[in-house]
Amino acid sequence: MKLLSIAIPCYNSEAYMEKCIQSLLPGGDEVEILVIDDGSKDRTAEIADQYQEKYPNIVRSIHQPNLGHGGAVNTGIHNAQGLYFKVVDSDDWVNEESYKEILKTLENLVKGSKTVDLLISNFVYEKQGAARKKVMQYRHCLPVNQIFTWNEVGHMPKGKYLLMHSMIYRTQLLLECNLTLPEHTFYVDNIFAFDPLPYVQNMYYLDTNFYRYFIGRDDQSVNEAVMIRRIDQQLRVNKLMVNSYTSCGSMNKRARAYMISYLDIITTISSIMLIRSGTKEALDKKKELLEYIRSTNRVLYGKLRHSLMGNFMNLPGRGGRRVSVAAYKICQKFYGFN
Repeated sequence: MKLLSIAIPCYNSEAYMEKCIQSLLPGGDEVEILVIDDGSKDRTAEIADQYQEKYPNIVRSIHQPNLGHGGAVNTGIHNAQGLYFKVVDSDDWVNEESYKEILKTLENLVKGSKTVDLLISNFVYEKQGAARKKVMQYRHCLPVNQIFTWNEVGHMPKGKYLLMHSMIYRTQLLLECNLTLPEHTFYVDNIFAFDPLPYVQNMYYLDTNFYRYFIGRDDQSVNEAVMIRRIDQQLRVNKLMVNSYTSCGSMNKRARAYMISYLDIITTISSIMLIRSGTKEALDKKKELLEYIRSTNRVLYGKLRHSLMGNFMNLPGRGGRRVSVAAYKICQKFYGFN
């Protein structure tokens, strides 16, 4: 059995996927790299097969009809033979030195007496044209270099939430919680980072800048103009996360607080994109989203609607919406997202 499975969802990725794969090859035989060709129309499938032929003990090339990012991640989970599971997007890459730290840490954890469900590390926003690279690190929120539970998690500010890029799950946990991402839908990485959390008992944080998250292509899903065009998919993910939270039942108090905070962020993003769209249809969708949350979970609705960000996103009138956008831009600049 491999130590770590790494899934690379690829759709028309010929221009950049080799940089991603090359950065993962130094993991050697401890790692399996699942290159998932999601119905690509360019040379993606050919490149994937070439790497499998050259590195048969490390790379597996998997071809499927186009199912979207979520469908490719689902395929990765169900084909994974590693004890732990990581997703690396095809336009991203990893730092080699940190990669070695990650593998050594996983090896030691597997040999230990406690099962660790989630390994957390840092990621770097590789924003095109930015002289200063923003690092998402958690050293002031999480115990460093030790196994810990939710009870030992400190306050996590809004800018410090966990993303797919910072997370390595135990593979069996993903199977046990039946994580299934929606197909043909963008922004499902938020579901990947959210839905398994009630099942996570023990965690480990390695303070190393492992994942390099590229931002800058005009067609990238996190580009603001693209997000506005795809707002219905963002709203779908938002609602699915509300459903997941509502159905998860009893859980650790701090895990619950963190999940509410995460939902606050996602709902704020949905709201600001609808405000930025500026159409009556978009503003009606914003009202409908809040009504959906209220009808699904009144307690959750109260917490989201009356949070600091919830208040900012729901200021009345055109002037209120201008204030909402200004507040969002301040956060955008400070945290370096989008």
